[in-house]
Amino acid sequence: MRLVFLGPPGAGKGTQAKAVAAQYDVPHVSSGDIFRAEIARESPLGRKLKSYVDAGRLVPDELTTEAVTQRLGDRDCADGWVLDGFPRTEGQAKALDEVLERSNAKLQAVVYLALDGERIVERMAGRRVCPKCGRPYHVVHLPPRSDERCDECGTALVRREDDVPETVRQRLATFERQTAPLVGYYERRGLLLRVGGEGTPDEVRDRLFEKLQDAVEGG
Repeated sequence: MRLVFLGPPGAGKGTQAKAVAAQYDVPHVSSGDIFRAEIARESPLGRKLKSYVDAGRLVPDELTTEAVTQRLGDRDCADGWVLDGFPRTEGQAKALDEVLERSNAKLQAVVYLALDGERIVERMAGRRVCPKCGRPYHVVHLPPRSDERCDECGTALVRREDDVPETVRQRLATFERQTAPLVGYYERRGLLLRVGGEGTPDEVRDRLFEKLQDAVEGG
């Protein structure tokens, strides 16, 4: 199982990618997780990444590809993986193709979670997080038991700056400019699975697994 997840920010890629990885017993590989792990280890790669992150600059394609490629070479990825957050550009997609070709492997499918931009703005505006333990919430889909306080530690919940409507719209514009062309790239190769991102996470998951069963398992 080798899958890539694409979709705009807030469409639910991380949630669904983790569910698929658990179902097929392969690692969930997130570029963001890789960056954080390398920076925390203070590895040579992590120091390079940190210089961009601290300056608020985008990590270049070649450095992102190096980080992800290194992770895909780990032993637990030998039998497959679910990629979330990579590739983001056509250059990264072509680099991934080269990595797979060298190892005589191939992508089985690319899942595109599609969701209207204003629906994403509404959804992300309702997200909350505990600043102490990091537990996520949503005022509609995953509310805390006590109003605006974490169930685990009682800390007052906050809304991340990334979830402010104007910031979300800026992120969506970046996605359309930078990542949306990948939809056509993979569609032309017959790899793209479009899955509607509307509804609850369970509803989206049901649609996703039905399509995966047909495309990957041949059901």
